[in-house]
Amino acid sequence: MDKYIFTSESVSDGHPDKVSDQISDALVDAGLANGDRTTRVAIETLVTTNHVTLAGEVKNFNVSKKEIDQIVRDKIKEIGYEQEGFHWDNLDIYNEIHSQSADIALGTDEFGAGDQGIMFGYANRDNDAYLPAPIYYSHRILEKLKELRKNSPVLLPDAKSQVSVEYLGNRVQRIDQVVVSTQHTIGTCNQARELSKQAAMEVLGDLVDDRTVWHLNPTGNFEVGGPDGDTGLTGRKIIVDTYGGWAPHGGGAFSGKDPTKVDRSAAYMARWLAKNVVADEMADWCQIQLSYAIGVKEPTSIYIESNGHNRSIERFIREKINLTPLGIIDRFDLFKYNNYSKNCVYGHFGNKDVPWEKIGWE
Repeated sequence: MDKYIFTSESVSDGHPDKVSDQISDALVDAGLANGDRTTRVAIETLVTTNHVTLAGEVKNFNVSKKEIDQIVRDKIKEIGYEQEGFHWDNLDIYNEIHSQSADIALGTDEFGAGDQGIMFGYANRDNDAYLPAPIYYSHRILEKLKELRKNSPVLLPDAKSQVSVEYLGNRVQRIDQVVVSTQHTIGTCNQARELSKQAAMEVLGDLVDDRTVWHLNPTGNFEVGGPDGDTGLTGRKIIVDTYGGWAPHGGGAFSGKDPTKVDRSAAYMARWLAKNVVADEMADWCQIQLSYAIGVKEPTSIYIESNGHNRSIERFIREKINLTPLGIIDRFDLFKYNNYSKNCVYGHFGNKDVPWEKIGWE
């Protein structure tokens, strides 16, 4: 199409689902901190009014229940929740983490894939992050809003954004509509709206024009938010985590999983491959699918779609890049990387200081 509008959304670090993601990944970070490559982690988190439930399977985790309790409270405090309905010091923690199944362990002990599945990676030239513009701007608005929250008595942690970008000839032309909803203190909805628009304008700049439609806290008051207002669950924001719906998602969540789980590590690899294809000027955009079978080391398929020479790109990848789970882990040093919780907000990709966003084939 010559002219079209595409929309993507993002959520803040205080959104209930993202609170769950960050807790799950904080426990991954803790489990991997001892440097033991035999550690396995698959932890789900549910949050609701002054309550956190943990469930999952671990092996050689070496984190005590008391330490788990403190990690959860510290993460919630870091996010900024000291509200009556969700307070880091007052909430109850229900811990049902248990040992990994020996049957599943058979597949990963020799670094076969931790599960079957399909993973997608994507990159284009919309911006210097090599991300589609709608998800890129949605993330940036909430990052800017968080900066404003640090010095604001008005803004609270829970927030969402949504940006509709108008394209002409596959180039970004303007912003058609913007949605920002942010939790705020009692009686400050209008101030919250002003701060939301300020954050969006600082990000979007000249792409906003007199036809841009604004929806700022469109329902009115947003005083009750976070896990007190809506239950959160690990892995429910996988489209926010990746490409905002612009490119496919294989279906598997990233957070709460150690790097033997290809849902996470192979998705990072697919993104790295696509980004480097575009950065290396093999194509202006690139989408890559990888697939795996549990316990099997080599991918069961590789699929390339781009505006370049797809067969040449696939041949290059097959010849040059180790796509086994261990090859991916070693390339990105994923068992030593210890900031999964920090980098699971505002997308897992983009302008982030993470190994899977580095440009360069070596």
